[in-house]
Amino acid sequence: MEKCDFEKVFFDFLERENALRTALTLFDWDNETLAPEAAGERTAKAYGVLSAAYRELFAQDGLEEIFAKVKDGRDVSSLERALARRAERERKKLLAIPKEEYRRFSELTAGSVQKWSLAKKQNDFASFAPVLEEILDMQKRFASYRAEAGRTPYDVFLSDYEEGFTQEKLDSFFEELKKGILPLVAEVVRRNKERSVSCDFLFQNYDVEKQRHWNKWLAAYLGFQFSRGVFSESEHPFTTSLHRDDVRITTHYYQNNLESAIFSTIHETGHGIFEQGNAEELTGTLLGGGTCGVHESQSRFYENMLGRSKAFWEPIYGRLQRTFSEQMGRISLDAFIRAINRSEPGPVRTEADELTYCLHIIVRYELEKGLMDGELSVRDLEGEWNRLYGEYLGVTPKTAGEGVLQDIHWAMGEFGYFPSYALGNAMAAQLYAHMDREMNVEELLRKGDLDRISGYLRERVHRFGASKGMEELLLEITGEGLNAEYYIEYLRKKHK
Repeated sequence: MEKCDFEKVFFDFLERENALRTALTLFDWDNETLAPEAAGERTAKAYGVLSAAYRELFAQDGLEEIFAKVKDGRDVSSLERALARRAERERKKLLAIPKEEYRRFSELTAGSVQKWSLAKKQNDFASFAPVLEEILDMQKRFASYRAEAGRTPYDVFLSDYEEGFTQEKLDSFFEELKKGILPLVAEVVRRNKERSVSCDFLFQNYDVEKQRHWNKWLAAYLGFQFSRGVFSESEHPFTTSLHRDDVRITTHYYQNNLESAIFSTIHETGHGIFEQGNAEELTGTLLGGGTCGVHESQSRFYENMLGRSKAFWEPIYGRLQRTFSEQMGRISLDAFIRAINRSEPGPVRTEADELTYCLHIIVRYELEKGLMDGELSVRDLEGEWNRLYGEYLGVTPKTAGEGVLQDIHWAMGEFGYFPSYALGNAMAAQLYAHMDREMNVEELLRKGDLDRISGYLRERVHRFGASKGMEELLLEITGEGLNAEYYIEYLRKKHK
């Protein structure tokens, strides 16, 4: 096969891969935002057919030879080699799973999201448990197909989300976080008993339509480009993209909670800005988007490092007061900042403060390990969930909806994703510490100059998409790999 022939086959493959992946992404988006409840079963079958076609694309004869020729070609660009390596890795992952099982799993998870959503609304874990058990059984079987020497089944899934992070490495990481965070939480709980922070004004009656207008403005202020993006609503806020010029984010509004949608919006906007900042040559390819830990570092950077700082709110707080004048008109900026930075252990991850957030992730990490190695059954999951919440956070969920059913991830089969949030927190703090040495971040925020901050991140993080992982990026930017001490010190400084 001549050079021009194998290149043509390779680029034809990439074009079809992108088209199928885009179609699947659109199904996911519609399923979580606009699809009616009755659509689930028929839509799941269509999703299964498309997923099977995606797998078969990677199974076509001669593809392995094409990837090898691209990787070894003398006149091939570094980008083309990187795409061939990523495609080869994806091929190995997909073909390890028999095609009928792969299609069955795709249909199962496509339909399970609506079943999870209904169970959550009804606080009924028992109705969802059989679905979750089937998802878990299939994922464990898939892990056994893909396992390599020296890797646990859980390692297989962890590497899908942030390559290079194993159970052994994460055990050490989370132990370091526990040693740093648990004493701070105990101190805050003791302090809260002596004097609590006033935050009742955040939980009054807030018109949802006004919240929609405010949050859309806020996303644009942060730098989300609506000419290249969509802002919608879903039960569980999320971000997805077809490519850098079609990025979609959602939030969720509560009439009696102003801060929930605000910080979900800032979080998802961080994801969205990352996607819109991907380099043109990467977007829409297997190297577009970003690794999950890096992606979460950007959402947490915007949500917490920027969004909970007083400097961020100084130029825009007046607008928030005018929008909700009845509830916020007499609330000072200082009172607002104290309220949004209060630390109080609670049962819901997405509503958690910075200090206790990683404890929510540690609970899920320990549960996932138990589910994967067979020490914990789905039948006992809710009880163990509540026990660990009592141990780490001193709270017990009142319902399954605010407990074991609060997250969508397991309904989608995403075991191994949760550690990305904690890794993202740590990376965000490390990036902020380095950035603040190069520019006065607080002064830029006071001026409302987010362009310079986003430009810094776009140049050093966003443009690389998924072509570079967390450790590689941090080494290039800060001169060291992931170091959790930056995050722990950030929390110490804020809460002591």
